[in-house]
Amino acid sequence: MALGGTDLNLMLPLKVLLEEGNVTRAGQRLELSQPAMSAALAKLRRRFDDELLVRTGREYELTPFARDLLPEVQHAVRLIGTALQLENDFDPATSIRTFRLTMSDYAIAVVHEPLVRLVEAEAPGVRLSIGHLGPDSRSSDRILVDNDALIAPLGFGFPGASRPLWKDRMVVLADRSNPCLRDGRLSLDALAEVQHAVASFGPGVLTPVDRVFGDYGIERRIALQVFGFLPLPFVIQGTDMVAVVPEMLARLHRTADSHLVMIELPFGEVVLSEGYWFAESRLSDPAHRWLFDRLDAVGTELAGSP
Repeated sequence: MALGGTDLNLMLPLKVLLEEGNVTRAGQRLELSQPAMSAALAKLRRRFDDELLVRTGREYELTPFARDLLPEVQHAVRLIGTALQLENDFDPATSIRTFRLTMSDYAIAVVHEPLVRLVEAEAPGVRLSIGHLGPDSRSSDRILVDNDALIAPLGFGFPGASRPLWKDRMVVLADRSNPCLRDGRLSLDALAEVQHAVASFGPGVLTPVDRVFGDYGIERRIALQVFGFLPLPFVIQGTDMVAVVPEMLARLHRTADSHLVMIELPFGEVVLSEGYWFAESRLSDPAHRWLFDRLDAVGTELAGSP
């Protein structure tokens, strides 16, 4: 089908190529071979007299023309779909699509079970590829190009649109033999004196607990620093250190044979709010809308957890 010399069969490949910024991933999304996608890209480059995608190292990035073109193409595809009463097909029961997510180690520990369970129930052929949220994620201009969604704490300045997922309380985790414990509690003075193992998330990133310690003028005696929350329960066991971690993570380690105890913070409740981010352009794709609905369902399930 052609209009004004333009092959309208190229509209959808153009939209997906620009959204994905990658020939291989665009082909996977459209279930087309890489040679077919490369041929479509070559035709589109000739049509627009622009490279559209240019290689930078091992990745691709959109040209300035392509970045300006993307919202126009998305709008045009939506109009064509409305006019012809068409919708990009996505059948979760038969799809073999792979969705790429990136999140912290703590988020993986919390969401992997309910998310995998919900996806497998509706889409047995769909696969999830989960990457680790690195310290450069906030400054990356490709994080929402290379990933379908990003899960991280709200209020940390990530790009794109965001939706809330769950809230968690911060608690103190300590070995039950820690000499600073008094009747299973830690006083504010003891919390200031005891050695801490802390989680780091990159330069300049302050957690809600960091801010509260600052408000109280407490400078923690940091004996060990690790990246992310997940290693903390392992490194404090059998030591006199304590760690402040999200309660959901702490409960995963409070097994019958565990030497760890969970203690309330002496200065009241500190809440960590998690959410997910996505490029708004993804909303034009029924598959992404389905994925985001599953993430919303995970959030609802976690909100109802004890």
